[in-house]
Amino acid sequence: MVQAGEEMEQPDLPQAVKLLKEMNTNIQQVSQLVDNMLVRVKTGELTTDKGLSFLEMKYQMLLSYLINLTYIVLRKCSGEKIESDPSIDRLIEIRTILEKIRPIDSKLKYQIDKLVKTAVVGVVSEDDPQSYRANPANLVSKINSSDDESSEDSRDEENIKDKGKSSNIYVPPKLAAVHYDDSSSRIENEKKSKERAKKQFLNSNVMRELREEYSEAPLEVSSGNNFKQSISKYEQEKTEYEENYLTRLPVTKAEKNQRRKLTTVGMLADEVTGHTGNRKRKIKSKKGKGFKRRRTH
Repeated sequence: MVQAGEEMEQPDLPQAVKLLKEMNTNIQQVSQLVDNMLVRVKTGELTTDKGLSFLEMKYQMLLSYLINLTYIVLRKCSGEKIESDPSIDRLIEIRTILEKIRPIDSKLKYQIDKLVKTAVVGVVSEDDPQSYRANPANLVSKINSSDDESSEDSRDEENIKDKGKSSNIYVPPKLAAVHYDDSSSRIENEKKSKERAKKQFLNSNVMRELREEYSEAPLEVSSGNNFKQSISKYEQEKTEYEENYLTRLPVTKAEKNQRRKLTTVGMLADEVTGHTGNRKRKIKSKKGKGFKRRRTH
């Protein structure tokens, strides 16, 4: 003790005395709290059977850490060496464990605080986020008679209206499951398909020829069939667009196919009518111009 006092510097003495006084007062308060808690546990006022094992382990580690730390302080105050002391290794081990379990402690903090608050106050707060979680009991289907369901639905609607009026909070109504009947949609689809077929028939070549035959209007002379007329109309609109906006539109694959079909239809018509014209194919000879090779004797 004398050796430690000699090594201690004079400016640190007031601070050390102040810390020792604070430690004494804190130790007295803690010892009083622990004694009261032990009395309540012995009388059965506090039950520790259903406690959290994680907290129990943490308290044991903290208590062991304080014991070893107090032993190290005692050896230093006594002037003894603490080098290679097993208590230092134990302190390092406990400190490492406490650092490793810190993420678990942060995850359990909300639940622990909630349980402590409920135990002290006795009522769960209305703003608790856990009160808004899904209730699995509401997802279970219940089989009841139709009369009971209708009466319950009417009661629920009345309760919802009363709650909405009192709290001004929107409460979605409960919807009962109903069998889906697709007969109406099937009838509508059939009606639409009939109308579509009727429009296609009215716009077909047969109806156009019948209208031209029995109509009193003058007959329009045109060359080619309906396919050619539609293509020529599209080409005319395309040409007008290019001339108005001074741009050249690209030729798509669909247009190329239509032109190819149109050419095929024209060739078939020429073959049927016999008007082939004087078109001749130039046959290219596969042999090129060569020269005779002289024989050398």
